[in-house]
Amino acid sequence: MNRKLAVPRRITTSATGTAWLTSRRLRAHGIILAVCLWSGYLWNMAVPGALDRVGNLKGTDFLHFYTLGSLALAHRGADLYNSQAQSELAAQRIPTAAGIQYLPVNPPQVSLLFAPFALIPYSWALLLWLTLSALLYGLCCYAVWRVCKNLHNHKRTVLILAFASPAFWHLIAWGQTSAQALVCFTLAFFALRSQRDFLAGLALGCLIFKPQLGLAAAILFLFTLRWKVIVGALLSASAELIAVLLYYGSGSLQEWMRLLVQVPRVLALLEPREYQTHSLRTFWTMLIPWPPVSFALYALSAVLICALTIDCWRRPTAFSLRYSVLLFATVLLAPHLTVYDLVILAPAFLLLSDWLVAQVDDSNDRYFKVLLYLAFILPLFGPLARWTHLQLSVPVMAALLYEIWRNEIRTAAGN
Repeated sequence: MNRKLAVPRRITTSATGTAWLTSRRLRAHGIILAVCLWSGYLWNMAVPGALDRVGNLKGTDFLHFYTLGSLALAHRGADLYNSQAQSELAAQRIPTAAGIQYLPVNPPQVSLLFAPFALIPYSWALLLWLTLSALLYGLCCYAVWRVCKNLHNHKRTVLILAFASPAFWHLIAWGQTSAQALVCFTLAFFALRSQRDFLAGLALGCLIFKPQLGLAAAILFLFTLRWKVIVGALLSASAELIAVLLYYGSGSLQEWMRLLVQVPRVLALLEPREYQTHSLRTFWTMLIPWPPVSFALYALSAVLICALTIDCWRRPTAFSLRYSVLLFATVLLAPHLTVYDLVILAPAFLLLSDWLVAQVDDSNDRYFKVLLYLAFILPLFGPLARWTHLQLSVPVMAALLYEIWRNEIRTAAGN
């Protein structure tokens, strides 16, 4: 009896390169990551009082916002940029916060947002704020996932990874305002997707409460002459500032403008943990110890990122890819961006994953998958940059943006 010899199948590079990035393995990684992050957080927070288990104030940055809200309730606009007055007020309201000071650089309208939270005790206000932030994050992820048809069969994987996101964990741990920025970008995504440029501009203009996150969008839509977006952004940004004028008068706005001019001189105070920043500027600052050289490299790399982003938007690129490019450019170009702000990349991870799942032949996308995986996980290892002076997340995000651009070049050449 003749038996046919089994001939081993040829294993391609793409199969060996990214076969390990299966949905099942991603779920396992996500579960492990979520358990490690959130069990540690809950253990640290599960003690009575305003201090956590290691003696730090719960909510960290939320104390500053709570104090700003307290100033708003008292109409103390003159003290919005007086760190000593804020420190004294914080100690009055939360005795365990005595001696804590923050550099006041937030625009004055932020104090109006937190005025309702300042009406209740700090612990309850913090719980309410964190719940609201988690809810907004979840709703934004859900809304974008709904339009990602290729991910509908992977809803458990998406849910696990959204919960395990290092950026989301940092958002909650710091008590920051980045969930509101995510809402702005999510609303802009749906408006642009339905070709409602003016509404997209209204959403993006609201980012004036975190103006560094609007830099990339401003450059992009100016160079692509999307005037409806620009007009909408100017109107919503103006509305926020008018609310400040009506509530405080012009003094607080003038003081904020004056402070913005001085920000470059106080960046060391604004970024006491530079290793927790993830933008081109701080990437070069940590890597190159000579300020003129590091700034020149930042400017050069920023121009390159702008050029790639603008070129992507001028091509007939799939909208999901174009918008992902904008989000990564937003992070890379921001003069100041801390790890919790990376939560704005949530739509990009969903949109790019949806696009990858739809690819029939992934031989050209194996590096893309690895880069996307690394962009998700590397912010967790940011503190290593304290010793290496190399923030790995930044070149990975830049490479991911470049891969999207290169894919469009390949596609255009193939057509």
